[in-house]
Amino acid sequence: MAKKSKSNTNAKETAASAGIKTVATNKKATFDYEILEKLECGIVLQGSEVKSLRDGRISFADSYIRVINDEMFLLGMNISEYNMANRQNHHPVHTRKLLAHKREIRKLGMASEIKGQTIIPLKLYFKDGRCKLLIGLGRGKAVYDKRESLKKKDFDRQKQRIMKSY
Repeated sequence: MAKKSKSNTNAKETAASAGIKTVATNKKATFDYEILEKLECGIVLQGSEVKSLRDGRISFADSYIRVINDEMFLLGMNISEYNMANRQNHHPVHTRKLLAHKREIRKLGMASEIKGQTIIPLKLYFKDGRCKLLIGLGRGKAVYDKRESLKKKDFDRQKQRIMKSY
């Protein structure tokens, strides 16, 4: 029996084998911000919130992260209510605590105080059954930078189409 070569595996298969299931990505963040630094951290959730996340009922619109007293909090993220939960259901938009090492929190907190930089959520996923949030320190892009990134993305798409035809 022939062995499969490693070159045939794609990104989804490797993510699935590593126990990672992506719930949502914040595409608007990479368009509006230049990401300077990334950090994976845990998030404190209630049971009904986890069930809603597994259903994919989440919105990153207008969400951001603040550092208060050496603790990180996620503000503005909407996790819809879980239909099967009864009176113990969660509130869709409330402040959620993020879990990370103190030195990482202080480093991001000091960096976010610089004018024009903010901490934003990039991706929410389950890793080995635990909910993780990928956050990034971002600097706002100017309008001409956004246009430039659109042109680059369009050029890359056209290049892929041409390469595919040969």
